[in-house]
Amino acid sequence: MTDEHHAGRRSFLKTGAIAGTALVAGASDAFAEEDGSHGPTKGDIAILRFLSAVEQIESDLWQQYNELGGIQDSEVPGGSGSKPYTDALNNLDADMSQYIHDNTEDEFSHHAFINAYLEFIGAPPVDLSKFATLPSSKATGANQIGRLTNLMLLTVDTSWWTRYRSRDKNPDLDPSFVFPQAVPTLNTGQHPAIPRADNDLSPKDHIQAIANTAAFHFASIEQGGSSLYPTLALKVTDPVVLRILLSIGPTETAHFQTWHDKAGNAVNTSPPLTDGTLVFPNLNVPPVPPIPGFGLEDFQTNLIMPEPCPFLKRKFPPVSIIRPVSISTKIFGAQQAVAGLKASGLFTGQSAEFFTKVGKLAEEADEATRKCHREE
Repeated sequence: MTDEHHAGRRSFLKTGAIAGTALVAGASDAFAEEDGSHGPTKGDIAILRFLSAVEQIESDLWQQYNELGGIQDSEVPGGSGSKPYTDALNNLDADMSQYIHDNTEDEFSHHAFINAYLEFIGAPPVDLSKFATLPSSKATGANQIGRLTNLMLLTVDTSWWTRYRSRDKNPDLDPSFVFPQAVPTLNTGQHPAIPRADNDLSPKDHIQAIANTAAFHFASIEQGGSSLYPTLALKVTDPVVLRILLSIGPTETAHFQTWHDKAGNAVNTSPPLTDGTLVFPNLNVPPVPPIPGFGLEDFQTNLIMPEPCPFLKRKFPPVSIIRPVSISTKIFGAQQAVAGLKASGLFTGQSAEFFTKVGKLAEEADEATRKCHREE
């Protein structure tokens, strides 16, 4: 594609002259020719743009984790590390720093790739950098730059733990069911997942509680991505865009299972780790008080594979699946994903303009509809 063709095509898109059907001609796209595609639809592009925003948000939060607790090298933007925080994370697994680094690199690559593909097809990429105005941690090792996300006032939903273990309930079939929290006190109040300043580095139980909070937050974030990619893939028309979602999405699932395993090490202590009102219970004993329908198998820490559950209709046999993945955005979709991130405190301090921007991207992604028959 020549520069003149590329520029002209982008200008044409900005006029709004193409809408509703094949937003991008795709005639010069070798991928489109290979797959017999007419190119991405307006809805496909809306999905890619929303995912680009999500990946930039993930890159921002993972960069903060890596600066203080990961491996700082040339592969990802990094600070200089915090040994007490890194040691606390590595109490959960000796390879935590490497895993944090690699997760960070993955999210940066996802954002860069999706934006590059958007530009390649003549669609506008997504850049949220003007909203990177939130403060950094003041702990030694953190870069003092503006952030998109706030990791210091989190309310972490840990219901993903039981959602993946339940043999009877599936969020798609039971959208109003409230799955039990693995760590109930993490789902109330506001908790730091990184040291806010150097005075958070002690006493030992305090910095360990911060690291444990991070471990559960890691899995919460990546479980959302595991569900989001296949949910939005159900709305995609163009084979190339579908290929992108079905190729990036499984990496989010790989991340989730890794962090699911590591979070188990945060609640496998006796007596349970306590830091003020925050308690990380030993999940390898039956829940006290008992929870109707949920027993030890729904909590024990070495069960990190998704248990078979009802899917599509209860008349079919249970099957191990990603949950939730629904064609109904009333159950789960882009807007629900943003609402969940907002409720977690991840955007505490962000501007109204930021929420309007991200909310609009989510709304447009949810409005996308898969088109089975396309006009030439």
